Amino acid sequence: MRYTGPKWRINRRENATVLGKSDKWKRRMSLPGQFAVLKKRPSDYAIQFREKQKVKRTYGMTERQFVKFYTEALKSTGNTGVRLLQLLEMRLDNVVFKLGLAETRAQARQFITHGHLLLNGKKHDIPSTIVKVGDEVELKEKIAKGQFFAIIQSEMKNYSAPKWLSALVSGGKVVAEPTREEIDSTIREKLIVELYSR
Repeated sequence: MRYTGPKWRINRRENATVLGKSDKWKRRMSLPGQFAVLKKRPSDYAIQFREKQKVKRTYGMTERQFVKFYTEALKSTGNTGVRLLQLLEMRLDNVVFKLGLAETRAQARQFITHGHLLLNGKKHDIPSTIVKVGDEVELKEKIAKGQFFAIIQSEMKNYSAPKWLSALVSGGKVVAEPTREEIDSTIREKLIVELYSR
């Protein structure tokens, strides 16, 4: 089941902005809970588990979905951890977010599930779809010309899409698969691979 509770609580738990877009949660850096206490040194398993939870929550996925993506990465040739991150980055909701068409991944997911997006010219409402090189995404004209999207554009005016995407006014195109250098450098994918290899 997808998490719909307080965003700051999760950000404090993972010590990262995994939900929402604001860093205001950092005003209170302690762990959530009335009796939250940090151990002197967390176990290797705890470190691996927290990294997995951080990444899973960043991309807004359930455990079942995340395991499915990991299994897909495991079948691929090359580095499993890097391939996992590439698959996560190429989810449709993440591509919409990375193109600057939405302020958060949650907002991008809402655009898609509400039927406001076209994938290669056809309506598409599955956020977890893995896009391919050459695919084009575009907001429907009604949304693209609406006041709400104009507000998003003004908020994102200084944002530039990563090089593996070619951004347009109300859409964009996947021109390549993202390299590891183009994906969040704070993610330690090796820990996730070690966790699932236990």
